[in-house]
Amino acid sequence: MPPAMKNVALLALLTALTACNKSAAPTSSSPATGSSSKPPDAVQLKLQEFAGSSATNCGRLDVHAAEAQSKGAADCAMQASQGKKAFFVAYDMPGMAVGVAGNADGKLLTAQSQGEGPSASVTSAACPSELRVAGSGRVTCFAPGDMGSMGAGHTAIPPGMPNPHAMPKSK
Repeated sequence: MPPAMKNVALLALLTALTACNKSAAPTSSSPATGSSSKPPDAVQLKLQEFAGSSATNCGRLDVHAAEAQSKGAADCAMQASQGKKAFFVAYDMPGMAVGVAGNADGKLLTAQSQGEGPSASVTSAACPSELRVAGSGRVTCFAPGDMGSMGAGHTAIPPGMPNPHAMPKSK
């Protein structure tokens, strides 16, 4: 392999490896980078509880996160899941937060909240499908076009609200 190609391959590997943050604490980058600096909420706490204390924090991203940051979080989650390593990732969208966690046994859980603050309702359930990166760039475990139900009598998406994973990436 020519030296230039080795450098590109090494850079790609280093970028993928640094995308994961081994801390269970939320990332605290400035809001301009798209990472949320707010304290863990009920969704993030549920994801952390499921994944375990040594889980890799793949990030808590705002819907307006930069494409590179979204890709880093998605790569982190996908690599952790494929390696059966505990992880969690969450996304903040207007009026809701969604996330996915995996534990060391390879089991996946999804959690979602609607609303903000103490009145926010949190729903969680075992993932109905395999982990994948949606067209939005966000990690999800719902099959394309199927947000389904996250529990008896509770639909994951309120009537009239679009599927957050089917929405195009905001710029």
